[in-house]
Amino acid sequence: MAAVVAALSLGAFQSEAQSLKDIFSKENMEKAAAVVTGENLVKLAGSWSYTGSAVEFESQSLLAKAGGTVASNSAEEKLNGYLEKGGIKPGALVFTFNADSTFTAKASAKSTKGSYHYEASTKTLTLKFAKIGGLKAKVTAAGSTMALLFKADKLLKLLTYLSSKSNNASLKSINALAGNYDGMMLGLTLKKE
Repeated sequence: MAAVVAALSLGAFQSEAQSLKDIFSKENMEKAAAVVTGENLVKLAGSWSYTGSAVEFESQSLLAKAGGTVASNSAEEKLNGYLEKGGIKPGALVFTFNADSTFTAKASAKSTKGSYHYEASTKTLTLKFAKIGGLKAKVTAAGSTMALLFKADKLLKLLTYLSSKSNNASLKSINALAGNYDGMMLGLTLKKE
């Protein structure tokens, strides 16, 4: 049964393919495997606009220990406040991912370029910037929405680099918040344009 589903899935991708080599490319084989296994693949290519912060605890027990949704909501509110003070408001930050593994991040008037690598098996995205090096993010996706979740220090490095105004008090506040909840990941929620 799985072989039939995989064969039908490959047929669906055949319209995009130009040759047998294209049909059996790594990307198309991953798509077919995702159909069989029911995994949700992230299609990064395109522009993604910031809509708000994202907070995730690495395990349910850590979430319960931290006070559940109250802690999560508090962290999101504080992170949203920092982002707004730094000039990053919904719609003001846009990531454009190109098919050639390059990207552009535009925050207000500041634009920067880099490269990226998405590892589907671990659902991690590595963003490489010339001035700050590589930053790894966990990717969660549903439909046209994606969250990039970082360890707190990596997110702060990214936000400080991208924001037009750095607010030292907000940085300390977010850092302290993350220090209180070991195992908490902070990030950005993006919507595909």
